[in-house]
Parts: sequence; C-alpha cells; structure tokens
Amino acid sequence: MSDITVLNSKFETSGSLSTEVSLTPEDINIAVVHQVVKATLAGRRQGTACTKNKALVSGGGAKPFKQKGTGNARQGSRRSPLMPGGGTTFGPTPRDYTQKINKRMMGKAIQAVLADKLQAGKLTVVEKLESTGKTKEMFLALDGKGLLPALVVTKDSDSKAILAARNLKRGKAIPVDGFSVYEAVKFENLVIEKEALESLLQRLG
Repeated sequence: MSDITVLNSKFETSGSLSTEVSLTPEDINIAVVHQVVKATLAGRRQGTACTKNKALVSGGGAKPFKQKGTGNARQGSRRSPLMPGGGTTFGPTPRDYTQKINKRMMGKAIQAVLADKLQAGKLTVVEKLESTGKTKEMFLALDGKGLLPALVVTKDSDSKAILAARNLKRGKAIPVDGFSVYEAVKFENLVIEKEALESLLQRLG
C-alpha cells in the first residue's frame, strides 16, 4: 500500500491518494521495462525495406556470353548477384517487427515505472489539469514548478491540456488510454491527473 500526495490545479497540496498497488523500490523491475520499451520501438518500425533478389530481377532469359573463350567466369543468367544489375544477395525484405507483450508483463512494466517515478520524487498527481488550450500557460505552469521535461497524462482524450502541451518543446501529453511505458521512461517527470492514475492502477489489479 502506498500513499501519494495529490495537488490541486494550482499545484498546491490538497490531499493524498491511497493505493493498494505496491509502489516500493522492490517493484522497480528494470528488465521488464527494458523489454517493453524494446517491443514498443520495434513495433514502430515500418518494415517496408525491400530489395530484389535473383528471382525478382527482370531479364536473364539468354546466357550473357558464351561458356568458353572469353576469359571471364562462366555465367548462366544476367540476374545473378555476380552480374551488374543482377539480384541482391540476402537483402532486406518486408517483415513485421512487432513483438508480443502479454498483459501481465505490461502491468509489471507500468508498476515499475510508477514506482520509479514515485521513489525519485518525479511523480506529480493533480486533481484536474485546468487549461485553456494555450501552450504558453501550460509551459509557465509546469516550468514554474520545475516539472519539465514532463509527460502529462489526462483522463480524457479531448482534454484541453493535451492541446496545450502539443507544442511543448520538452513535454508531451497523452490520454491514460494511450499510456506508454516508453514515453514515461523518455521524460523525466510524470504529471498525471488523479482519475487517470486511478484508472491506470485499476489495470494493475
């Protein structure tokens, strides 16, 4: 069980949040976080790189030159990788780079990230992020409290806080439904709405 300080929209202490999910130093599993981050980055690869092998290159119907008498090595097709304009040997072909991450592993990674941020004093829980959608206001609010660089997590995907953080040079905002372990690791601070954190903790059971 862990107690997390909750701030109001002006980033002043207003209460605390008790959670049954353990967020102690023992819950920081670096290996699991590394595997999830690796899988996330692998899944972002397009995998569309393609070269033509010997079977895909056009031509090659006739023998390039006679078998004997030229002084060259014998060749039977212009499509051979040994010939100019021939196919590529062991070149890249389209492939799927995605790696499977099961729910339990993802839950362990989220728990580890939250525990790490909490123990390092980099987890900021806000009751509600009030925003007019202007980037300057969001920047002043976060920078004034020394919370940049930061990943801002909101409860709703249509929150104006996401709009306000869109142009932050050292920040990013995402809804809790799209929470990413990679993004949480990438940014030093994690600023999250109380309801968003509760929703995230429910996933961990």
